[in-house]
Amino acid sequence: MDPGSRHDLLTVVVAAHDEVEALPLLHPRIRDALARVDGLRTRVLYVDDGSGDGTWEVLRGIAVADPQVALLRLSRNFGKEAALTAGLDRVTEGAAMILDADGQDPPELIPEFVARWREGWDDVYGTRVAREGEGWLKRATAAAFYRVMRRLSHTPVPADTGDYRLLSPRLLAALRELRERHRFMKGLFGWVGFNRIALPYRRAPRLAGRSKFGLWRLWNLALEGITSFSTAPLRVATYVGLFTALAAFVGGMTVVAKTLLWGDPVAGWPTMMVVILFLGGVQLIALGMIGEYLGRLYDEAKRRPIYLVDAWQPAAAGVSCPGQPSEGGGHAHGASTAGGQAG
Repeated sequence: MDPGSRHDLLTVVVAAHDEVEALPLLHPRIRDALARVDGLRTRVLYVDDGSGDGTWEVLRGIAVADPQVALLRLSRNFGKEAALTAGLDRVTEGAAMILDADGQDPPELIPEFVARWREGWDDVYGTRVAREGEGWLKRATAAAFYRVMRRLSHTPVPADTGDYRLLSPRLLAALRELRERHRFMKGLFGWVGFNRIALPYRRAPRLAGRSKFGLWRLWNLALEGITSFSTAPLRVATYVGLFTALAAFVGGMTVVAKTLLWGDPVAGWPTMMVVILFLGGVQLIALGMIGEYLGRLYDEAKRRPIYLVDAWQPAAAGVSCPGQPSEGGGHAHGASTAGGQAG
């Protein structure tokens, strides 16, 4: 049977960074949810994204108690997008279910995701109808970001949708072909296409601990998403420049006409400074936009790995987890292995 047509293999991928308090509360809920799905072989893959607390020790304890748990530890903190990539690269059989380590996305809905997958959907994504435990500012900025992305990008990024989703085997195979270094996973999920369906849910508060995504990190993530999937900011800079040049031309002609007709004196120093500062600000904004794209091209040209693996512990039982080959032909089984070159 074609592995891509099977619906009995599922790996739950959880990327964690400094979640020592939440993980012991989350894992029993994941196991209970998986136990409610008939005819499904399962594994839980935890990716430690260079945690600085006792997250790795907690994960090793979970793996000792549960033989269907596999562990992957990155050499340092590469960020959530890279950690998700590392986990999904390891899922070479069956489908993958992505969960956040903070427990805000309920694992109890896994049976519903699996049911949609078995109906033939490739990307079953959770859409938030409520965001409990989050302040109004975070909710407002998140809503604004998704709507801006919808306007600027041709890649479909559903509103109020994060990484909480189930991905089919053929979608995972397509996703492994995308090896760009600046990764905005929500956009990559939409770019590969295939059959997609939303599953509405209510997002709960964190199980424990504090969020690692403050407003500054969320701003950088939004900037990553916009520059990765849209060139609209560059076009905006062009249009602003054209409008400013036209306004300056009209203003200059007005001054010349008034001087010739009525002999008005030349505008004074305050007016000149306002114009100079305005034009300088517009130019710096345009240069900053160009710099954002140029910096990303520079990083891509260096072709550094997306992530590096420090330790890999396969599941003791259940679904096996073969190593992911690199472009150089090696395998990511041992410590200090370059995993970002996987194809």
